[in-house]
Amino acid sequence: MMAIERRWWLGSWAALVVIFPAMAQAPETIETPQKVLPLPGALDQVPVFNSNSPEVVQRPGILLSTFPPAGKATPSAHLNFSFRDRFDIFAHHIARPLDPQDRTTLYLGILAYNPRSEPVTVNLIHAASYLSQPDAPFRPLPSQQANDLGQSFAGPGDRVMLDILQRRRQAGWPAQIVISPRSYALIANLPIPVQGLDPPLNGRSLLIRARSSGEIYLAGLARFGHEPPTLEQWQQTLMEGELVTPRDRSPTPPDQGGSIVYGRVAGVALGSRWHNPQQPPIPIPEAGSAFSYPISSLVAGRLGSGQIQSAPLVRRYPDTAYAAHGNYGVEYDLILPLKNTSDRPHTVRLALQTPIKFDTPASGLRFFAEPPNRIFFRGSVRLRFRDDQGTPQSRIIHLVQRQGQQGEDLVRLTLQPQEIRRVQFTLLYPPDATPPQVLTIETLADPLSRS
Repeated sequence: MMAIERRWWLGSWAALVVIFPAMAQAPETIETPQKVLPLPGALDQVPVFNSNSPEVVQRPGILLSTFPPAGKATPSAHLNFSFRDRFDIFAHHIARPLDPQDRTTLYLGILAYNPRSEPVTVNLIHAASYLSQPDAPFRPLPSQQANDLGQSFAGPGDRVMLDILQRRRQAGWPAQIVISPRSYALIANLPIPVQGLDPPLNGRSLLIRARSSGEIYLAGLARFGHEPPTLEQWQQTLMEGELVTPRDRSPTPPDQGGSIVYGRVAGVALGSRWHNPQQPPIPIPEAGSAFSYPISSLVAGRLGSGQIQSAPLVRRYPDTAYAAHGNYGVEYDLILPLKNTSDRPHTVRLALQTPIKFDTPASGLRFFAEPPNRIFFRGSVRLRFRDDQGTPQSRIIHLVQRQGQQGEDLVRLTLQPQEIRRVQFTLLYPPDATPPQVLTIETLADPLSRS
């Protein structure tokens, strides 16, 4: 029997799904007996303006508003949450016109308002935003390559997270924005053009780390036009607009069993960074064994760790995700003080892996012997450590991993008896990745002990 091919638009590109006859043999898997332990540390409490629903924007209106509902044409579109001090702004949206012949540009606006009687200064600590076309097209890349120069990326989410990992404020972003008393200001006014693209499809990702000297409200808005909308036009959308339609699929309620629809996020999440600042020494595994920590574990995807890392939402729309599943834009900044507690040297390796997803405790992790062509992770990680000669090292490595891929070594270190070696592992979880992953620490088998 012949396989049937079907193609859907998933995320920012087309995915080819091949449906084989029912009698086709299941893919071969590999099981590795490594424990999955809860990741030490926790999310901070920094609020994140998180705009990802609807992902595909085809009509104008309100994507996410934390303004008070009073005086607005659609009160239910406004979630009444103010930001002050540290906060993040994350957005990830796609333009795909309802009429393929209509190539009018979609604009994404981030509007801020100062409700107080004194000026407010918003400092943009780090900021980056890229389009899929032409800034960061999806392109094939090796499974692993050095990226210290920041030239390896595929997709706008990948490139934005790389910039923020490198603590950059992209050219064109101001260092600060001063908002006059009881006044509006534009933090972003960005196009997502489709003119000249075939098919007419383009995406934009954005991440800003900011600090405000006072209370402000924020809104993410969508308009179409041939030139950037004015501040007054964005205010009109805020006051008169409705939530953008069509909407994404509604999520499965948390207490409902069966298959899960996670939904996309539109709300205020609590958690910009997962860190473990006072981690005690971590004994490395016995020779020939390994353990793993989950990265971006979530409901029905805890990998036996019992841990859900998804940032909670303190404000959301009823038809959007109940938590920030996937933790897009969240930084994992982990200090791993590895300790060799034995009386002989041991070599350990660190790897990021993408096991086959499961939830309840199991005897190990499963991987595909030949991972399918479904990319589940595409992004950069940074490692800082002292090598075996005691020299400080800092490396950025770009990774591309498919579903069920075991992953290559990020680093190998030989620890002397009773030695403690600190390794700092940092990544910003990129949009278009599919959780969860694991960070694996493995002690290589002692060759002298082999028969």
